[in-house]
Amino acid sequence: MTTTPADSAMSDIGSFDDRYNKSLYNKRRLINKMGLGFAMSAMVFGLFWLVWILITLFVEGFQGMVEMPIFLADTPPPMGEGGLRNAIVGSIMLAFSGLFIGAPIGLMAGIYLAEFSQGSKLGHVTRFLNDILLSAPSIVIGLFIYALMVKGNSFSGWAGALALALIVIPVVVRTTENMLNLVPNTLREAAYALGTPKWQLVSKVTVKAAKAGLTTGILLAFARITGETAPLLFTALNNQYFSTDMSQPMANLPNTIYQFAMSPYDNWHSLAWAAALLITGAVLALNVLARFIGGREQK
Repeated sequence: MTTTPADSAMSDIGSFDDRYNKSLYNKRRLINKMGLGFAMSAMVFGLFWLVWILITLFVEGFQGMVEMPIFLADTPPPMGEGGLRNAIVGSIMLAFSGLFIGAPIGLMAGIYLAEFSQGSKLGHVTRFLNDILLSAPSIVIGLFIYALMVKGNSFSGWAGALALALIVIPVVVRTTENMLNLVPNTLREAAYALGTPKWQLVSKVTVKAAKAGLTTGILLAFARITGETAPLLFTALNNQYFSTDMSQPMANLPNTIYQFAMSPYDNWHSLAWAAALLITGAVLALNVLARFIGGREQK
């Protein structure tokens, strides 16, 4: 069988296409390997510093917890022996007060945005303002509460709780709206078909369906305010003595860390490391709990 010039030309074109495709494939593989290499390098770089920070924090913090009666004594004077009892109790009171003030407001606002604000101007304005509040620096919130409640009066635990509540609200609003939007519309349609009023639909169907997601959002908001320092610096300030009076300045772990870490005294440095370990452990536990609840919801 004779080969015509056309067949020869087609064969040359086919071989050229094969070489071109192979070259393009090799180029793409090289780019892919380079991208994976950069990504792995960035991950290793970040994990290296994270592990180093955690190891240093654990070693120094554990040493401070062993040397000092952390849970049995209040913050000591310079070169004295003491603990963090007043700061721990103050932080718990401030954080829970801020959560109890901010979480219900955030939940109600998120329910409104997800269930009642379809196409309304008020809904668009609320989302816009919530986004601004969500991205606002915490020190700005602290200065706002300082001008509103502290200036001309005195530092107080209620001012600190309100500042923390303003940090909780936008986080809970965003999480609540997103979780409720994930509830299938078929559940709403089935409830409407049974003659369910809107308020019962929200309270007994959509909120229950998104219960785990809402709980996760509240826990994440709580974890965020646990270690906030700037808002408390302008509102609750600090207190060297044990106090549960929310109308007076209150001791708290973040400001204790700030004050003690900047001091020249070794015992205060040890207490600052111990307080940092306590806050890190609390935040880690809250995040793990939130992930666990969220994982169960996805399953």
